[in-house]
This record gives sequence, C-alpha cells and structure tokens, in this order.
Amino acid sequence: MKRAKSVSHTRSAADSMTAKRWVDTWRITGAELKKIRREELRSIIPFDEIGKLCGNFDYRVEPRAPKPTSGLVEQQYWFMKAVPRK
Repeated sequence: MKRAKSVSHTRSAADSMTAKRWVDTWRITGAELKKIRREELRSIIPFDEIGKLCGNFDYRVEPRAPKPTSGLVEQQYWFMKAVPRK
C-alpha cells in the first residue's frame, strides 16, 4: 500500500496573532454574555413568562376548567378509602 503524503500546515506569525486575538476576544465576550444572561434570568417573572408560552388563559372557566366528570373526584374517593383509618 502506498502511504499518503503528509501535508504540513505552517502558520504565519500573522495567522497565529489573529487566532490569539480571536480566542481572547471570545474569552472576554463569553464572560460578558454570561453576566447578561444571569441578569436576564434574575429579572424574569415566572407567571409572565408562562403567560407568554401558554397564553393568559383562565383555567377556572370553560373550556379549560376541569369537567365534573373528569374522574378526579372519584379518584380522590378511592384514595380516601385506601387510607387505613384508626
């Protein structure tokens, strides 16, 4: 089998300096972005964000209110029967 010729990649001093500046820039920028993200997360009001995701629905009225036949009342009845009483 023939071996592939290896290609040596040489970087110039200018390329090395450009890469170093790029890395340094992102190191600084990453820290700043992290601060901004923390500030944004601290300022979030959960109920407002849930409203943005799900809409400001009133779950106490139809069509979103639980129906009396949803089975929850019966489920609670069976749970209460299952608890041993003294």
